[in-house]
Amino acid sequence: MEFLLLAIIALCAGILGALAGLGGGAILIPATLFIGLNLGYIPHITPQRVVGLSVIMMIFTGLSSTLSYMKSKTVDYKSGFIFFLGSIPGTILGAWINKGLDLPSFNLYFGILLVLLSTVLLVRDKLKPINWFVERGIKREYVDRNGTTHIYGYPIWFALLLTFVVGLMSGLFGIGGGSLLVPAMLLLFQFPPHVAVSTSMFMVFLTSIVNSISHISLGNVPWLHTIPVIIGAYIGAKMGAAINKKMKSETLVFALRIILLLLGLRSIYNGLF
Repeated sequence: MEFLLLAIIALCAGILGALAGLGGGAILIPATLFIGLNLGYIPHITPQRVVGLSVIMMIFTGLSSTLSYMKSKTVDYKSGFIFFLGSIPGTILGAWINKGLDLPSFNLYFGILLVLLSTVLLVRDKLKPINWFVERGIKREYVDRNGTTHIYGYPIWFALLLTFVVGLMSGLFGIGGGSLLVPAMLLLFQFPPHVAVSTSMFMVFLTSIVNSISHISLGNVPWLHTIPVIIGAYIGAKMGAAINKKMKSETLVFALRIILLLLGLRSIYNGLF
């Protein structure tokens, strides 16, 4: 029964993760903790083991999504590699800190993080564009399918610093980093939404490899449970990437806001009560 539940959770995580550039961890972790511990279907699961399961899953959701987005040519490989380099030390440090968190603390901090991210996106339309980062950094160009040219960019030093923090949160909470990076790419670096999501999933794939090595070395990966999770997540990621190509950018950002807000509130509730 627990393997079927994990496969269903992973399928949903793969779809929503690829759709919004989250990597899937932000869906898998609260759902697995709720079903596993609150409902008692996986009583032996711990926050550390769920995080280990999540980082293994994100290797495959990241790979599946990246392969799909490569066909639509929306992945910014240069930016993805720069972001990946900054995230490596943060990922290792976050995995080490994770081993000291108990379940209520994990749920509370994880929920606060997601609510903060969703709040930033909810007020995004009311904020003035921040051109400082684009004007003082390397500039990138993307021409969408309507022929519109989008200019975006970032200072490399700031991108490395930002992705160190993203990597730290990724290693600590088992999220792919996309839930942190995508809002920054949209608000600060002015990435077109589809490019932000595609590039985020590319970085999620690379970062998850490093992240998984850290958690494997700490003994956090429940290997038997990775089988249904990998299968469900890989299929879900392909479905999410296919849906993404047919959605408008505004719809994509709206979906990201609602997903993060609901998951964050649920996680805070679990942490407090």
